[in-house]
Amino acid sequence: MDVLAFGVLADERPLLETALGDRLGVRCLETFLSRDTAAVAEGHEIVSSGVNDVLDADVLTTLAAGGTRLITQRSTGYNNIDLARARELGLTVARVAHYSPYAVAEFAWALALAVNRRTVRAVGRTREFDFRLTGLMGWDFHGRTAGVLGTGQIGTAFARVAHGFGMRLLGWDVAENPECRALGMTYVDRERLFAEADLISLHVPLLPETHHLVDAAALARMKDGAILINTGRGGLIDAPALVNTLKRGRLDGVGLDVYEEEAGVFYVDHSMEAMPDDVLARLMTFRNVLITSHQAYFTRDAVRQIIAATAGNIEDYLAGRVGENVLVAG
Repeated sequence: MDVLAFGVLADERPLLETALGDRLGVRCLETFLSRDTAAVAEGHEIVSSGVNDVLDADVLTTLAAGGTRLITQRSTGYNNIDLARARELGLTVARVAHYSPYAVAEFAWALALAVNRRTVRAVGRTREFDFRLTGLMGWDFHGRTAGVLGTGQIGTAFARVAHGFGMRLLGWDVAENPECRALGMTYVDRERLFAEADLISLHVPLLPETHHLVDAAALARMKDGAILINTGRGGLIDAPALVNTLKRGRLDGVGLDVYEEEAGVFYVDHSMEAMPDDVLARLMTFRNVLITSHQAYFTRDAVRQIIAATAGNIEDYLAGRVGENVLVAG
């Protein structure tokens, strides 16, 4: 029985083949799962998807008609899957509920530090033997305020680093985390967090209630000179509103590892093409904006944990068990 895995990155492939190849066999495709590619899965009972694959009602219907019974997604987020339709079709859908929170939290700090200290611009200059410091001045994080939206495992790891820098901590979440409280975090409403934080980092899941959490109103509340970091989900930020805010020069910097319309763009080489997404193209023109391609999770530790959980999901399915990662039991 072969597992068909879509959207497999080059560095991920040998780990998947090692984890699944001996027992089941695995076919790894760089191609993303979509309406155009779903028919390729015909005859495969088990399909593994990635975060930028499209599993809408039409794709799920095609998969089910081709004999697929299990979809195991190699990510925590699952907003790309129509769970209601999967339930109607009798499909089993699983995800990876947990993997290294440090991978994402550390990368959020990498973005924050690079944006603040203009690291990318500085390296670009020195490669051209331009050693001036003009325009590269940042500020100390020590003594300033970090606003953490979402204080689960990743947000807590981010807060620990902020605490180490000597920052005042503000948090927002549906429930307070005692570990963050122990760090000195004060939980406040969103409006106060946006108004007082010098550095804002997003670590909440993408749900209907959090879609465009950072909208025009939230951006208007932020301090002039604030830094905004998003390693969560692209849909947490209203990107056109962010462009308008940046045009007015209000934010000191923005670090984005995710983008609302990233599917079909991220993980693909578009260097020889015109960028069709006007908003993304405009964001990349700002010198104080740093965009990466959804790589915050991409450490050896995290990817190994993701693949181990994916293998566990398959083993549970074959044994008739419903594990903690199951979203829909077929």
